[in-house]
Amino acid sequence: MKRLCAGPENPESLSGCEIGYGRARLTARSVPSIFEAVHSFSYIGGALHCEGVDLEEVAARFGTPAYVYSAATIRNNFRRLDLAHKPIDHLVCYAVKANSNLAILDLLAGEGAGFDIVSAGELFRVLKAGGRADRCTFAGVGKTVDEIAYALKEGVYCFNVESEAELERINDVAGSLRLIAPVAVRVNPDVDARTHKFISTGKSKNKFGIGLDRAVEVYAKAGTLPHLKIRGLQTHIGSQILEAEPFAEAARKLAALVTEIKARHGIECFSIGGGIGIVYDAALASGDPEWWKSGDHSCRITPEDYAAAVLPVLAPLGLRILFEPGRFLVGNAGVLLSTVQYVKKTPSKTFTIVDAAMNDLIRPALYDGWHEIVPLKESAEPSVPMDVVGPVCESGDFFAQDRELPPLATGDRIALLSAGAYGFVMSSNYNSRPLLPEVLVDSPDVHLVRKRQSPEEMIAGEILPSTRRKAGK
Repeated sequence: MKRLCAGPENPESLSGCEIGYGRARLTARSVPSIFEAVHSFSYIGGALHCEGVDLEEVAARFGTPAYVYSAATIRNNFRRLDLAHKPIDHLVCYAVKANSNLAILDLLAGEGAGFDIVSAGELFRVLKAGGRADRCTFAGVGKTVDEIAYALKEGVYCFNVESEAELERINDVAGSLRLIAPVAVRVNPDVDARTHKFISTGKSKNKFGIGLDRAVEVYAKAGTLPHLKIRGLQTHIGSQILEAEPFAEAARKLAALVTEIKARHGIECFSIGGGIGIVYDAALASGDPEWWKSGDHSCRITPEDYAAAVLPVLAPLGLRILFEPGRFLVGNAGVLLSTVQYVKKTPSKTFTIVDAAMNDLIRPALYDGWHEIVPLKESAEPSVPMDVVGPVCESGDFFAQDRELPPLATGDRIALLSAGAYGFVMSSNYNSRPLLPEVLVDSPDVHLVRKRQSPEEMIAGEILPSTRRKAGK
């Protein structure tokens, strides 16, 4: 059974915004508003399911810990965002850093997505998954000579340039290859995205981009470099943003500049970046449309809210608009399954020790990230406070502290929700723990899209010196 549900239709937020675009006169009411799955995870008959597939059966088949993704959720999120911006010429470029499994990239390539990449390795993945380089934007502050050359040879659509030194390097590499490199300067609009300090990128104190006050000067310099083609302008203000206004503010602050750069350099695109946030705190409930219709969800952004805020600013520019979402497409589409190993009670705490660890999902340790935790078997027992922790030898190895959860016992299985973004991609072999399997549910099919790493595979790249000192010498 699939649950088809989504964020609320909100016609009030779409009223009164007229957009001049070519000969057409659109209003923000032109933005489609549809009901689709926020995610496809729900309890059915007391058991947690993904697209109608029992996750207990998935855990029994593939073991735990394991990542499980919903294909339907990813497709629906992409289609909903794409449709919300139908009134303008646009391309949704998935931010590969959020989840780079080949099966996810293949799925999105099949939907017509472009890709936002930040390394040569990510471009390699996109191409292996059937994506096209000419639908890729290459971001990142530290592109190497080899990475630039690889992307140029493959025909990348655009380099998002972060500094004047990078402009010169790209020009030099392109010249050595007798190619022309397409570029867009990343302009920092100095907008407070009101998000975590580690994922805010649009303030003047952040390492990203060129200041708004110097953008014209930097574009003028780019125009003098013979092996560059100025293709567009790019910005990105941060990640996990739950209000539409910061996006609209950034677009408004840059609109005049974009118009000026278009007049001077003939640019064809404006990339507004990504950053649309997802629901973490009430992740399971957010799969029910009634949750969106009730209570105060003012800090919950929908694609329609986002489009209604930015379209009135973007449409008059007459450019192709690029969007670069990552977390929004895949975050709520994934869970991390884990099994309780021990329950340790002390006079002051109950520690529920599970087989997943910080090396598998580092967000709680790194960002103090919050993930809802639910048992795979629905429980009616009163919740009790506990710390949910892993086996790694670090005090920071926890998923929840003093969290109210139903009582758990050895052998019980749990799901950490909203784990589809920045989960597996940030995992490691710390404590020599093998990397986890990844499973894609595309109901009625269940696919193993990454096998669990074996101990032999974990050490496969390591080499013992051919000559070692003998014992005692």
